[in-house]
Amino acid sequence: MKQYDYLIVGAGLYGAVFAHEAKKAGKKCLVIDKRSHIAGNIYTEPVEGINVHRYGAHIFHTNNKTVWQYVNQFAEFNRYTNSPVANYHGEIYNLPFNMNTFNKMWGVVTPAEAKARIEQQKAEAGITDPQNLEEQAISLVGTDIYEKLIKGYTGKQWGRPCTELPAFIIKRLPVRFTYDNNYFNALYQGIPNGGYTAMVENMLEGTEVRLNVDYLADREALNALADKVVYTGPVDAYFGYRLGALQYRSVRFETEVLDTDNYQGNAVVNYTDAETPYTRIIEHKHFEFGTQPKTVISREYSAEWKKGDEPYYPVNDEKNGALYAQYKVLADAEPGVIFGGRLGEYKYYDMDKVIEVALDVAAKELA
Repeated sequence: MKQYDYLIVGAGLYGAVFAHEAKKAGKKCLVIDKRSHIAGNIYTEPVEGINVHRYGAHIFHTNNKTVWQYVNQFAEFNRYTNSPVANYHGEIYNLPFNMNTFNKMWGVVTPAEAKARIEQQKAEAGITDPQNLEEQAISLVGTDIYEKLIKGYTGKQWGRPCTELPAFIIKRLPVRFTYDNNYFNALYQGIPNGGYTAMVENMLEGTEVRLNVDYLADREALNALADKVVYTGPVDAYFGYRLGALQYRSVRFETEVLDTDNYQGNAVVNYTDAETPYTRIIEHKHFEFGTQPKTVISREYSAEWKKGDEPYYPVNDEKNGALYAQYKVLADAEPGVIFGGRLGEYKYYDMDKVIEVALDVAAKELA
């Protein structure tokens, strides 16, 4: 009999949720992670008394009451509402695109005036069947908003011009004819008091965790420890890239402590012009309404991913989708291994969706 029922590769949300459910079901798990910390990309670390989101802004939001109740077992959430602003050459606009945005852009006051202005620009552009992100954006919000608030930012984010990006990406950007700056259309929203790391720590309570362990470098010895494996690393790396490498988007951060109590007055400011090299600046204290004497900011840059870099998001295009479909055939046929999470399933998952999927998989597996 092996020492553990499950070896869980990756101490991010998927791995932590699965480990918690398995422990509840009386199973023994070993969680490993190649990083020096738990919590994956939602890891927060204290700097100057501020919980810094090391891998970028993470705001928990969901319409799924079950998931919301689930996370509230492990942390108390504050009332933070995601209300980013855009800085275009010093002009400040509210996001998501709403009546405040339209008023600043055109001086319109009523929803009818804003709709008329957008419809006029859409009609002038004459796009009926958008073939790329640029055309899709203009068909949704007209040319002014596209030029000032989408074109430069999105180009920086994806490392390629909007004319070369698929139309569906922009569907994640809401347009609203109300004076409401709440970015997410979600029933439940907030940030765990004390940061995400403490929340994941609570999920993993009572489960053995080993850090700085590279599963792929020592697979045989690690597999020998457990009956089954839950793998949340990159699926292509698991199979030694034998069908070729999947592409990811990567992000890098320049973080610094500033000797001021308030640098930008908002947690997230997007820089939407093409000339500013970073995509946004995050001021971490505002996630938890901090009043510390100093502040910590992170400039976020999109980076072209190459093998060995930290993978953040899958690239959802036809070529990568087709390659992943081939890897999924291999993954489904791999005995005793469950592939899960953003990298294991090559899917763009919000946090609530990762938890939902992990709970579903765990329920089926542990039934």
